[in-house]
Amino acid sequence: MLELTMASMSGADAGATAGMLMAEAPSQPGAVLRVGRDRGVCRLVTPDDWLFISRTHLEFRCGPDGSWAVVWLRGSQPDPASEVRLHVAGAAQPLLYGGTAPLPRGGSGEVIIQDRSGPRSVNVGFYHES
Repeated sequence: MLELTMASMSGADAGATAGMLMAEAPSQPGAVLRVGRDRGVCRLVTPDDWLFISRTHLEFRCGPDGSWAVVWLRGSQPDPASEVRLHVAGAAQPLLYGGTAPLPRGGSGEVIIQDRSGPRSVNVGFYHES
């Protein structure tokens, strides 16, 4: 089972969450949870006017062995309007545009999408049951 919690924040909120959403999916091969602006495709949806987030920005995918990975999907623009970082076990690493990173089994962490042009971010916390 993968559990996600998403908080949207902006500078005006001074650290307060503007919205909190949750989603979960069983660790079955082929399961997918999406994050973005498209309400028809994504389980976790950001504000419509937050254009630094693609219509489908992130995918959390379950592989054939029940392990999960996060993928930053390439959008319609050659250069992204955001930066994405993966925080696990006290360490942060950038996620490349179009890149994939495995999530630890039985662990938790956070994926942060930061607007390059302003103080807005989307924080997606995850917990992957073992």
